[in-house]
Amino acid sequence: MTEPGLLQRDAIAALIPHQGAMCLWDEVLAWDAQSIRLRAFNHCDADHPLRSRGQLRAVHLCEYGAQAMAVHGGLRAQQAGGRARAGMLVALRGVQLHATRIDDLEGAIVCEAQVLVEGDSGWQYAFAIRHGDALLAEGRAAVLHGPD
Repeated sequence: MTEPGLLQRDAIAALIPHQGAMCLWDEVLAWDAQSIRLRAFNHCDADHPLRSRGQLRAVHLCEYGAQAMAVHGGLRAQQAGGRARAGMLVALRGVQLHATRIDDLEGAIVCEAQVLVEGDSGWQYAFAIRHGDALLAEGRAAVLHGPD
């Protein structure tokens, strides 16, 4: 059995706007000011909210990557005594998918995301999502802050 993460699903949901089944991450495994590592098991769920025609396609790993950013931003803001500013995903760059679908993968998927650029207007992160030793998806995502 694997060790439980630092934060579980309820604590993650308290940090981000994604609720219910749309909160995609089950555990935060590690994080610091520049990076985060998370784990999810829900990609096999028959009632996954992003599933269509009986499959969960690998392209949806981009949403997992974007939510990793949101969780990291929420943790950083919480550590500073506040709440994360709302943001909007505005760009995905250099995305490479190394699988077609992910609903048929047994066990956990794990994401590692790192801050590349941060400023008053938003952030850019790199993310990589793996299943065991297999790289499923990688890329960069940019988020702009919404109005205060």
